[in-house]
Amino acid sequence: MESPYWNVRCRSLAPYVPGEQPRERRYIKLNTNENPYPPSPRVLEAIGKAATDTLRLYPDPTCLALREAIARRYALPGPEWVFVGNGSDEILAFAFGAFFGEHPLVSEEEGLKIPSVPTRAPLLFPDVTYSFYPVYANLWEISYETIPVAEDFSIPLEAFQRPNGGIVLANPNAPTGRALPARDVRALALFQQRQGAVLLVDEAYVDFGAESVVSAVVELDNLLVVHTLSKSRSLAGLRVGYAMGNPGLIEGLRRIRDSFNSYTLDRLALAGAQAAIEDQAYYDDTNKKIIETRRWTVQSLEGLGYRVLPSAANFIFACPPSGKASSGAGAVYAYLRERGILVRYWDAPRIREYLRITIGTDEEMAALVRALKEYTE
Repeated sequence: MESPYWNVRCRSLAPYVPGEQPRERRYIKLNTNENPYPPSPRVLEAIGKAATDTLRLYPDPTCLALREAIARRYALPGPEWVFVGNGSDEILAFAFGAFFGEHPLVSEEEGLKIPSVPTRAPLLFPDVTYSFYPVYANLWEISYETIPVAEDFSIPLEAFQRPNGGIVLANPNAPTGRALPARDVRALALFQQRQGAVLLVDEAYVDFGAESVVSAVVELDNLLVVHTLSKSRSLAGLRVGYAMGNPGLIEGLRRIRDSFNSYTLDRLALAGAQAAIEDQAYYDDTNKKIIETRRWTVQSLEGLGYRVLPSAANFIFACPPSGKASSGAGAVYAYLRERGILVRYWDAPRIREYLRITIGTDEEMAALVRALKEYTE
């Protein structure tokens, strides 16, 4: 319902549409890339211990203990290389506001790099990627252009090597699951550094088989890497994300955050997140289970005639076979929903013949395969 009190900015927005979270019945949920396994017991214990009368007090606005734990986990020089926020989506929004859009011209006397690109050069990201990116760009009134992915949905990095006001890449990409080698991402970051622009790498799904470039942030002052606890650490309900990069970039994020809300993480989230970061062995085990289940699911769907893209994420991107399923992926989506199985479908250019399917437990994926087999027979 619209309101006559909306301003021009509000009227122009096209907000992100999240995956369905149904309440009316119990579904096998394979539509929002949630982890099928519970959080580490150490996480639940830490949250329980934090649920005391200290909740009447504000949390640490610097999130220092958590930032120190993250710095140790990724062998960074110190907590000043880490920023934490209320989910990685919030951090991405802050990053768009801090690093993209019009840049001021600076002089050598100020001790800053002089950008070699036009101050209004567009932000670049793939045409098939996380659909929040154009939302953020529009919110901050940032000029952007999308770079078409190839027919096989791979990202042509050479097409990004042009004057720009910044680049955003999800690696692995969403919704396709395709991943770029770390060496190629580093090379693009070097290109960006030479022209004085930021490369933001969204590694939400990196723990499921892709190569991270976190180690490169120490040598590349224009590289910002964003992670989340929602996927590989089973904490989508806790809403914690973090960014790693040069202290100058981290300070930029802090300036944006503190212009909105200095207390973005509560005491329970801080305690649970630190425990999750420190219990790497538990999550290594659950991630291996998901990778193995993904392998079985891909083989099973290919056996039914589905075309499945290579995936390094906790989901797959699959195109139904011809024949009975020729009515399209939308029809398969509707059929599965009737059977109590939710997957993700977009009626959008280039991807409307595909379904994004989250990797659940072995039992959940077996139920999916049975339903798809019945549909295609």
